[in-house]
Amino acid sequence: MKIPLTFFLLIAITITTAQNPNEKEKLKKEMAGVACSCIDSISTFNKSNKEIAKDINQCIDKQVTAYQLGIKLMNLSEAEKDTVKSKKTADVTINISTNKDSDEYKKYYYQLERYLMDTCASLKRKIAANEKLSENSISDNANAMEWYSKGNQEGEKGNYKKALKHYKKAVEIDPNFTFAWDNLGVTYRKLEEYDKAIEAYQNSLKINPKGKTPLQNIAIVYAYKKEFDKALEAYNRLAEIEKDNPEVYYGMGLIYFQYKNDNEKGLQNICRALRLYTEQKSPYRADAEKLLAYIYKEMKSNGQEDRFLEILQENGINFK
Repeated sequence: MKIPLTFFLLIAITITTAQNPNEKEKLKKEMAGVACSCIDSISTFNKSNKEIAKDINQCIDKQVTAYQLGIKLMNLSEAEKDTVKSKKTADVTINISTNKDSDEYKKYYYQLERYLMDTCASLKRKIAANEKLSENSISDNANAMEWYSKGNQEGEKGNYKKALKHYKKAVEIDPNFTFAWDNLGVTYRKLEEYDKAIEAYQNSLKINPKGKTPLQNIAIVYAYKKEFDKALEAYNRLAEIEKDNPEVYYGMGLIYFQYKNDNEKGLQNICRALRLYTEQKSPYRADAEKLLAYIYKEMKSNGQEDRFLEILQENGINFK
């Protein structure tokens, strides 16, 4: 899409500091701030992670064109700026990519996405949410639900010890309340009481053996305890239920690379995670990208650069 520049458009967006990197960062911060507010308004109740990722993607998408235009305005040459200021608008055009599959569009989208992953607390909270309903997910007992809600409120404030008491009360009232067991496990994990976290997750799995949250989090806790084989076993159990869950392959890739010193298995899993994150438009793609760079650095230092590139090619990933 070609956009003719008008004098008023130029005035609306600051370009007098075109070569100032701080102005570009300021623009990125402003666009990301709008996207973060949009993300904060997303409801996660009874939505899968894929559905939440799609909603987040739409929030970021809405800012990409404006961000792309702003950056390109800042990159105008002095002659082009002088042309616009003198209202010779026919002589200056800017090409804006609106094709979401193009490298040009993705470049600006990923810049905003990476920035949001580092700065937007709402994004991390929303994408980590798991409120997809199944049998026994929530309780029919109003009193148990009240204690559960209180636990959520305290957990969001970071008051984990208070949250713990409320979740315990919820499961005492309704022992089949899986969301309460799951959040009890998450809270124990945050308090670094790992054995109790595992016990809570196992209680949830007794009620729903296919529960995504306990299976995924029990793997994380085993990794914290340095029981890596048990962590891999838990990830494999989750893979049997959700073969397209990128968290499985990211978690396994991290364990193989960081703790088992198996660069190739680590890379194979991270490649699979990266592809799935990208296909599902999940912002966790940025985390997989970072880990991929760490693996590249390690394999290059070990003289395995060719093998690294070969594995990427096998997985259909271009490394730039």
